[in-house]
Amino acid sequence: MTGLVVPSGTSTSGDKLVFHFFGALAEFERDLSRERIQAALTAARARGRLGGRPRVAPQKVKLAKALNADKRHSVKEICHTLGMSRTTFYRHMKK
Repeated sequence: MTGLVVPSGTSTSGDKLVFHFFGALAEFERDLSRERIQAALTAARARGRLGGRPRVAPQKVKLAKALNADKRHSVKEICHTLGMSRTTFYRHMKK
């Protein structure tokens, strides 16, 4: 508990003790929460699960590039048809 600032309303030793006790409990709970999250992520990885947003299928990227090269379809139409965002479309067109 470095840098802990005691509020001015804690003038007695008992008030300070209670304040520090609650601070220690909050820090303990935060550490427990961090441990639980790490354990859950490790267990999920062991089951083959990855976090984050799903990637766009490579087939969709190839099709998007082909449709974009054709110039008969707008970016909006391509994205709507393939179910991808414009940002994703342009990110894959840059590569």
